[in-house]
Amino acid sequence: MPQLPYKVHELSVGQLSARSGAAVSALHFYESKGLISSTRTAGNQRRYSRDALRRVAFVRAAQRVGIPLAVIRDALAELPDERTPNRADWARLSEGWRSELDERITQLVELRDRLTDCIGCGCLSLETCALSNPYDNLGEQGPGARRLRVDRSAQDPEGAQRRADDPQGAAGRQSGTPGGHSAPGCCPDER
Repeated sequence: MPQLPYKVHELSVGQLSARSGAAVSALHFYESKGLISSTRTAGNQRRYSRDALRRVAFVRAAQRVGIPLAVIRDALAELPDERTPNRADWARLSEGWRSELDERITQLVELRDRLTDCIGCGCLSLETCALSNPYDNLGEQGPGARRLRVDRSAQDPEGAQRRADDPQGAAGRQSGTPGGHSAPGCCPDER
C-alpha cells in the first residue's frame, strides 16, 4: 500500500483506490451515486479528501451486510460536510442502524436453520417453506400450480378449444413431462 506524505490532503482516484481496496470504477460509481465526492484540478483530474477513505470503507462494509446504496447515501448525508467526521459522528450513524442490523441477523439465523427444509420441496409451497415464500396464499391449497387450473373458457373460447385439442399443452412438450412439471411425481397430487 503506498504511503502518502502527511502534507498530502487530497488523494487522486488511483491513490484512493490503492488505499481503500476499491476499484477505480467502483469509486466513480460511488461518486455518481452521491456516496463520496471529489473536486477537480485545473487539469480536470478528480481529487478526494482523506476522509473519503473512511466513507469508502463504510460503504463497502454496509454493502457486505446487504444495506441498499440509497440507505447508505442517506446515512452519509447526515455526516458533517464542513469538517472531517469524528468518532462521535460515526458512532451516531452506526447507532441508527443497530436495530436494522439486529433484524437482519435474526433473519439470517432463521434462514440458516430452515434452509435444508425449504430446498427439499422445490415448489416452495409447503408450510415449512414459509420463510422463503411467506405470502404464498395459494400454497395453502397444496403444492403445484393453482392458477393454471382455473377455467378460462368463458374469457377465451378459442383458447379453450386449443387447450381441449392439445391436452398435454405446450408446457408439457417443453419439459418432456405431462403438465410441464420438472420431474414426474414431484407434487403429491401426481403420485
